[in-house]
Amino acid sequence: MKLLGWLFNDLGIDLGTANTVVVAKNRGIVLNEPSIVVRNRVTGQIEAFGQAAKEMLGKTPVNIEVIRPLRDGVIADFDVTEQMLKYFIRQAVNHHRFLRPRIVIGVPSGITQVERRAVRQAALNANAAEVYLVDEPMAAAIGAGLPIDEPSGNMIVDIGGGTTDVAVISMSGIVYSKSIRVAGHEMDEAIIMYVKRKYNLLIGERTAEQIKIQLGSAAPRDEEKTMEVKGRCLIEGIPRTVLIRSEEVREALADTISAIVDLVREALERTPPELAADIVDRGIVLTGGGALLDKLDVRLRNETGLPVTIAEDPLLSVAYGVVKILDNMELLRKVATTA
Repeated sequence: MKLLGWLFNDLGIDLGTANTVVVAKNRGIVLNEPSIVVRNRVTGQIEAFGQAAKEMLGKTPVNIEVIRPLRDGVIADFDVTEQMLKYFIRQAVNHHRFLRPRIVIGVPSGITQVERRAVRQAALNANAAEVYLVDEPMAAAIGAGLPIDEPSGNMIVDIGGGTTDVAVISMSGIVYSKSIRVAGHEMDEAIIMYVKRKYNLLIGERTAEQIKIQLGSAAPRDEEKTMEVKGRCLIEGIPRTVLIRSEEVREALADTISAIVDLVREALERTPPELAADIVDRGIVLTGGGALLDKLDVRLRNETGLPVTIAEDPLLSVAYGVVKILDNMELLRKVATTA
């Protein structure tokens, strides 16, 4: 079986709005890059992928554009996504490029059948032999080590770059799931708009992300912080620096956090009573990059009255999940689809 796995060179992909993680069977994580592409507007030529492309964000000349081919967890630019997937797959298979890998891809649970087919087709066009799709909450739950095959309720909240997925899982199936297109990038946009409105200062995506990481929180911090932020003054048109407090960032993120809390509340209301009783004992598990937002677990605990824990490595929970699925053909048959 190990020889067969090597021959197929199986890959698992967490195709995220913010980052794409590629895992190779028997080799672990082989690629973790931002889902960003740089293209020349004049020639149409792709100039850079991944981290190299992210470093150009907000710094490109007029003839160069920085593209996020995935928006809100789905493919916004099919051709660019296909090229990005081809590049990442080539990097992952390395010297076994003549082999066509079987691929398992994590996708948001709320995407349509048309969007699922688009993801699958992009992977097939990127030289995949077979493509299986797995709902991200399922993959995240498996990656976080939840006993998904038992007849008991497990609730997972996966907060990515473009979508937040909540799911209740029992007996290797999703009993309830819902996805909203409010997540990490929505938080960044909220910070950009707040700084623009309050300080008449225009900042970029990378700066907003740094503010979110350093100052962002979902509940009052034990110790509030401040940060100097540089941007362009919208009134005078010149660079300016302002001092932003963590309380202000919390205010900027209030609506986004409330949307995630409401999503969890709705899931709890729609969970069958027997499974709800299990969740009272087991609690809620947070995965995805958004789970790292300071005090989010505290906020959810206060709002729901349930235990809330953060997965051991929330950024890579989906990636770890697809690895386990790749290693278990029976599990693959249960949780994956080809459509």
